Amino acid sequence: MSVVSQPYPQAGAGSAIIQVLAAGVLTYAGRVYSGQKPYPYPTPFVPGLSAIGRISEVGPDATSLTPGQLVYFDCFIQGRDDPNSLILHGLSAGFSPASNKLMEGEWRDSTYAEYAKVPLENCFTMNEAVLMGGPGDGLGYTAVDLMYLAQISVPLGGLRDVGVTAGEKVIIAPAAGTFGSAAVIAALAMGAQVIAVGRNVDTLNMLKRVPHYGERIRTVCVTGDIDTDIRDITKHGLADVFFDISPGQAISSTHFKSGLMSLRRGGRVSLMGAHAELSLPTQFIMLNDITVKGKWMYTKDDIRKMISLAESGYIKLGDVGGIETVGAFRLEEFEEAFDTAANMRGPYLQTVITP
Repeated sequence: MSVVSQPYPQAGAGSAIIQVLAAGVLTYAGRVYSGQKPYPYPTPFVPGLSAIGRISEVGPDATSLTPGQLVYFDCFIQGRDDPNSLILHGLSAGFSPASNKLMEGEWRDSTYAEYAKVPLENCFTMNEAVLMGGPGDGLGYTAVDLMYLAQISVPLGGLRDVGVTAGEKVIIAPAAGTFGSAAVIAALAMGAQVIAVGRNVDTLNMLKRVPHYGERIRTVCVTGDIDTDIRDITKHGLADVFFDISPGQAISSTHFKSGLMSLRRGGRVSLMGAHAELSLPTQFIMLNDITVKGKWMYTKDDIRKMISLAESGYIKLGDVGGIETVGAFRLEEFEEAFDTAANMRGPYLQTVITP
């Protein structure tokens, strides 16, 4: 990878040009772009991820977006004539020839750039006065603060997919990592009680460092003994939802069974982790009318709801939300950005690129 100069992109029908203010960095970005973690993408291309940006130019068919607007750009792009054609802009060309076509052509270059051409329908307007306004008028967030929404978007999609409602108990496992801790924030913003499950007491306790979250978070450090863990998880009653976003290495973990068997009759399970072949207690699922759903990413309505939750103050970001930006890097510092993201340990952390 290298930093190069390219012409300013041109907006055509169905597209907008955004000035990128901040773009997210995945913990495994360095491994993807070095080829160590093989993702399909064309080369050369401009990598990137979801971003906070400002509309610079719009195509002739734009009906509401106008230059100057603050937007959240969502990197999850779908084919307009085939919703099964899916790519992660700047990261993965998807799983089919049709998906590959999206990234090989029109949407090859992503957001690790000063300006990026993106689909109109992936730009979501944000109330800048509310989100970035000063004390008394707004919430005082910066573009970097708002970038944490990219991490919240993924688990929010899974939680909404199983219909989490206010007052329900939601088990989240593992809860102290990048997306797990974002799931905690999402569930709390939706009005749920959270049972945060993990293997490290210290990192679990960090989830409660924000006072307005602590009262609705209970932590459980699993032991590996299923009966013991079920007893600890259900100490205050059975849960309504079990949300899992564990990495592939956790495939043999006992938390799948203990979390699922801590559900009430009619409970729901959302699986968003990088699982291969997962063994589940099928008899318990059948006898207790448990619904198990897999979910990859989210819908556009999920993104709109997320922005609404942030604008209304239910999702709290920046210092008030306990979010720590461990590094904000210029384009020329991309290697340091990838290394910093890879070394993040603990909840509520992010690394961003600010072109």
